[in-house]
Formats: sequence, C-alpha cells, structure tokens
Amino acid sequence: MNKQTDTDVIINGKKYTLTGYESNDYMQRVASYLNDKCAQMAQQADFRYFDKETQNILIQLNIADDFFKLKALMKHKETDSDTKDNEIMDLRHEIIALQTKLGECEKELEQAKEKFYEEEKKNIRLETELREAKKGAEQLAKERRVDLLIEGEKKETKTMWLPPEVGGNFSKLP
Repeated sequence: MNKQTDTDVIINGKKYTLTGYESNDYMQRVASYLNDKCAQMAQQADFRYFDKETQNILIQLNIADDFFKLKALMKHKETDSDTKDNEIMDLRHEIIALQTKLGECEKELEQAKEKFYEEEKKNIRLETELREAKKGAEQLAKERRVDLLIEGEKKETKTMWLPPEVGGNFSKLP
C-alpha cells in the first residue's frame, strides 16, 4: 500500500495542505480542477452577486454535474464495449462455422475431383476400346471385301452393310 503523503496546493487563492495516499501529482491535478471550476463559475455574470455560501454550493453542484455526466458516459462506453464484445464473439462463432463449412466443401470438391478423374479414365479407356473396335471392324470389312471380291468373280456384285461406328452405310461392293 502507498504511504500517506502531504501536498501543499492553492485552491481559489488559498493555500491548503492535502493529506492522502495519492501521488503529489494527482493531488495537484485535483486542485487544478477545482481552480478551473471556480474560475469558470466566476466568469458568469451573476455569480459574483451571490454570497460565498451560495457560490460554493453552485461550484459543488457544477462539480457533481460533471461527475454524473462522466459516470453516464462511462456507463455508455461500457455498454458499447459489451455490445462490441458480443458482436466480436458472434463473428468468431461465424468464422468457425464458415471454416467448418469450407473444410466440408473442400472435402466434397476433392471427392468430386477424384470422381471426375475416374470418369475421365473410364472415358479414355472406352474411347480406346472404341477405336480398337473400329479398327477391328475395318479390318474385318476389308477381309470380307476380299472374300466377296473373290466370290464376286463367280457371282454378281453383293451388297454389304458396314456398322455406323466405322462410318458405314448400305453400299454396293465393287
């Protein structure tokens, strides 16, 4: 605990010794505040016509008014601070929820990519099989043409159907 100190101050033109546990600087600021209030009240036109007791009461009322206004302002700031703290807490919860949702979306995206790549592989495999089937069908068609040509020498021209996969349609063989 701080030790008790004595501080000489001048308030409204008179010297006083203040004793307390606050610093000398703090006590000087309190005395300065009182002097400012006295000077502020003395500047008002009708103030000097009041007796000393009424003047002191008016100064005390003015100080009390400052006190209650500052107290109300402090309460308002605390309420604002509490409101902002609540908003911050809500935003933090929202951030956590959004981060969780983002993680889920990223997981779904990764699964969709994997499925896409699997489907792409399947498409490539099927396209390869189709190309090979077309080549096989073309080869088979060529072989049949040769057979038909050989037989065609003995018989009339024959008609053959080629599958559409190999670009076929009904055509007459030479």
